[in-house]
Amino acid sequence: MSAALLNITVHDGSRQFSELPQTASWYELRAHLKELDGVEITEFLTDHVTEAWMDFSYRGNQFSVNNQFGDYWFFVQDPSCSEEVLLAVFNHCKSLLGKGE
Repeated sequence: MSAALLNITVHDGSRQFSELPQTASWYELRAHLKELDGVEITEFLTDHVTEAWMDFSYRGNQFSVNNQFGDYWFFVQDPSCSEEVLLAVFNHCKSLLGKGE
């Protein structure tokens, strides 16, 4: 497993595979994700103040992202999703959000 990826199984069985700093708005992140060839945004919910959830599909996998404690947390529904796919999502989002260092 790549050192850049997390492997945290959450209560619904999905895998948290990344955290990146919340250095861009939800709307910027949504627009940026749409630039990754093959991404389809399937749900976007926000209170327009403190929190949002976004669901998207990519290469046959279902993903969710939400904001927690100043970071975006990224989840994949299938914890056995390939590292190649996870890294594609991670690296694409990191190009907008930075490494958080």
